[in-house]
Amino acid sequence: MNTPFDEEPPKPRQPGLFARLRSSFLTGIVVIAPVALTVWLLWSIIGWFDGFVLPLIPYNFRLEQYIGINLRGLGIIIFLLFTIFIGWIAKGLIGRSLIAYAESLVSRMPVVRSIYSGVKQIAETVFNQSDRSFEKACLIQYPRKGIWAIGFISTTAKGEVSQRAEISGELLSIFVPTTPNPTSGFLLFFPKEDVIELDMSVEEAAKLVISAGLVYPDQNLPTPEEDD
Repeated sequence: MNTPFDEEPPKPRQPGLFARLRSSFLTGIVVIAPVALTVWLLWSIIGWFDGFVLPLIPYNFRLEQYIGINLRGLGIIIFLLFTIFIGWIAKGLIGRSLIAYAESLVSRMPVVRSIYSGVKQIAETVFNQSDRSFEKACLIQYPRKGIWAIGFISTTAKGEVSQRAEISGELLSIFVPTTPNPTSGFLLFFPKEDVIELDMSVEEAAKLVISAGLVYPDQNLPTPEEDD
């Protein structure tokens, strides 16, 4: 006599054709989307440079009239060569003198000097990486204790900020970025003992912020058993 325990368990239902096609389609989207978006973004940037630079070049000097083909990307090549040439000139004595003279003229224009000084300060902050790059990624408790946030250690606070904080140890300048745009955020000052430095690089921490916690760096941290 057969008992209920002798009955074979039901076999799992195999996915249908539509489900398999849907799964393959989603997998293909995951593979194609990053490549397609990257190519589209690069193609758009190159086209923007061409549309901005090529109209400034006289038609007789354009390469397309000799070969009969509109080469996409020629504008960005011309822009790079022109920028390198200007940078080379600016490093010399004559170039520095011309820049100083031009800035003295701009400083006499009420509206233009404000725009120029702001743009210049932003450009120097972004491109001068030798003195203004973040030192390390860190972990801080913000906006209250028990809640942790990723931050970037900028510098040690100096001057009036450090003096008026009235703490015994060092005070660190911490930039706390927002998600998913890490270029905006908050400048906060923390005592050094309240800042936990991370082993991950600044680039890895930025990826973690941009991805909203979905992309973690591949690190093999020691477990408590290994430390013992």
